[in-house]
Amino acid sequence: MSVRRIMGIETELGITSTQVDAHGQPMSPMVLSGQVVRAYAAGAGAGAALQRGAGWDYADETPLRDARGYDVARALADISQLTDVEDPTIANSVLSNGARFYVDHAHPEYSSPEVTSPLEAVRYDRAGELVGQLATRTLAQDGLSVSLYKNNVDGKGASYGTHENYLVPRTVPFDRLAALLIPFLVARPVIAGAGRVGIGQASERPGFQLSQRADYLEAEVGLETTLRRPIVNTRDEPHATPHLHRRLHVIVGDATMADVTTYLAVGSLSAALRVIQTHPELLEGLRLARPVAAAQTISHDPTLKATVPLVDGRSLTGIDLLELHLEAAEQARASGHELWPPDTETADVLVRWRSVLDGLRADPRSCAAQVEWVAKLSLLQRFRDRAGVGWDDARVAAMDIQWHDLDPARGLAQKLRAAGQLERLVPDEAIASAMTDPPEDTRAWFRGEVVRRFGDDVRAASWDSVVVLDERNRLRRVQLPEPTDATRAQTAALLARHTRTASLLTELASDDV
Repeated sequence: MSVRRIMGIETELGITSTQVDAHGQPMSPMVLSGQVVRAYAAGAGAGAALQRGAGWDYADETPLRDARGYDVARALADISQLTDVEDPTIANSVLSNGARFYVDHAHPEYSSPEVTSPLEAVRYDRAGELVGQLATRTLAQDGLSVSLYKNNVDGKGASYGTHENYLVPRTVPFDRLAALLIPFLVARPVIAGAGRVGIGQASERPGFQLSQRADYLEAEVGLETTLRRPIVNTRDEPHATPHLHRRLHVIVGDATMADVTTYLAVGSLSAALRVIQTHPELLEGLRLARPVAAAQTISHDPTLKATVPLVDGRSLTGIDLLELHLEAAEQARASGHELWPPDTETADVLVRWRSVLDGLRADPRSCAAQVEWVAKLSLLQRFRDRAGVGWDDARVAAMDIQWHDLDPARGLAQKLRAAGQLERLVPDEAIASAMTDPPEDTRAWFRGEVVRRFGDDVRAASWDSVVVLDERNRLRRVQLPEPTDATRAQTAALLARHTRTASLLTELASDDV
């Protein structure tokens, strides 16, 4: 297992358009987002997406269940938390690659399929960029100009999320998980931040910082994701066999355009989780005195010299904290524990993690091809030097947004990738195939293939179910509780034997809907 586990990334995309409605008013982001989601299915062609009605099965959603052992009353929950309510007016689709593409909080959101490794997480995250690009090209053919941005802030006070998901054993106590994970999450932007122009939620002060999300953190632990945002989210919605698995829902990360940054973000976090599972004593001494303030202190200092206080009285930099987490991972792996078997991807994550930390200590600019905030800062600093302007110049803020533009003709990160100035880990052809083909070693393969092969007979799907028609046109739910079941190896022959879901159901257990 090591850094390998079930994981995935979901990203709300920023959206803008110069289009106006019939009354001459700017088009609603909700309407625009719905058009983007529907345009992907139209542009990708038959079999690319399920998009009938809601297209999502909400039966097993539990957004108000808290990992600390209770459920929040619906009457007390913010409306943004009620994600288990079907709204047929909102565009919602399940793609042939096993992903979900839908409208969430007035943003198009691409939620990648479940994968089992950090490199596959990068691949399917990048595939989401292609999904957005195809959708906007399709809309452009119909005369509608829409721009999508893979970022987390609009520079005016609004923030939208990039959430990561990691499956961990239910046997790991949540209190331990949260307490030991907080210092890592606070420091991780040093190697995983996308960079941001402006300090404060509404960019009240000029400057540059490492993370797009740090200024929006207001609590250490909590259930919310759009208000009172916590460092550790407590939503207990495993999308898997509940008594075996917990889904850690990480809401503090940045949307990233650099392959190595994304790879280290998920790889290092998966390694930290493994240490918490197997050798928690190695991390006990790293608890922070004031975690929320520490997150902002670290993010606000691109020199990487700022220190934050620990409970034990020490003060450490973000690099110090990450190096201690890396040393814990290296020590745990050397222990020979069965959850740390030799595998090349774990070795690569740890080696790259070490190399980046060493580079940042020596000269952050040496890591511009690997660490996104460094690459962005280098580009913006060159412009500031030429133009003789400060961080409060409107052109600098515009370049910050343009960095994340998904259009290859405009996006600054896209241009650096194409020029070889951002290191690539996944070739273009592998990303293109991930846009339509699901991962072969998780249940996403079955979900995606059912959508592709039997789309006319599929009425809805979720992470752990597919709802299809039987021989009497009744709805039947096929449960998929284990993420590592229903893989290609397990179900390819089964699917090949059938041309309709009615006959497929004769070989599968299913429930009435």
